[in-house]
Amino acid sequence: MPAQAYSGKECVCALKKGVCDQECVRDMLETPFYMACLKLSGRRSVVVGAGDIGLEKIEGLLACGGDVTVIAPEACQAVQDLASEGSIEWLPRAYEPADVEGAFLIIAATNHTDVNIQVFNDAERRGMLANVVDVPPLCNFILPAITRTGPLAIAISTAGASPALAKRMKREIGELFGEAYADLAVILNDVRGWAKGTLPTYQDRKQFFEQIVNGEPDPIELLRAGRADELRALIARHQAQAEARLAA
Repeated sequence: MPAQAYSGKECVCALKKGVCDQECVRDMLETPFYMACLKLSGRRSVVVGAGDIGLEKIEGLLACGGDVTVIAPEACQAVQDLASEGSIEWLPRAYEPADVEGAFLIIAATNHTDVNIQVFNDAERRGMLANVVDVPPLCNFILPAITRTGPLAIAISTAGASPALAKRMKREIGELFGEAYADLAVILNDVRGWAKGTLPTYQDRKQFFEQIVNGEPDPIELLRAGRADELRALIARHQAQAEARLAA
């Protein structure tokens, strides 16, 4: 079961049972979440709550280019600093239902169950993305652990079963798929324009890139050995061979 919902703990979901009996989270581990990457640039994101947890969510949204509005009567110093420098808009007052209007997504990070429930219900009625931190039943999307290296982003989710395990996996995956993979992504992206303009079909382009990524010599090993020039020469040979086949 998710760690934040166990028998005997105070109920913090919309069922408002007083004492949690786990009814609201029984299906969480069986829920097939649809994994997606959201483009936040230029989109309004709202965070209700400005403590340490709210700050963590704010920083995550800012890292992805989100236009962040924070609503909270009080804010930790770091949130105040972000507002002072103009990185976020902070409205120093209590949440109001109209605050969700025009927002792409909203995150509630307060210690007040009634506020969290209201935020979720207001967002749900408008078909918005909503997440109440540490209360899976009050979320229509969840936030996985993310490891980032350059353009690569790998998400790890345990559906709330074990945040500690997700953090361990994040660390280990980050060590396994590190800088060389990010460098390869950048190099291959530089070739995409040529591929789209030269190779006539999706299958042709798919085969071209798979020959490089899965071929010999291993492009990752070349990059790890500091032999990027050899990799670029290898790609150039593949391009020449593809163009020769098309001309034949």
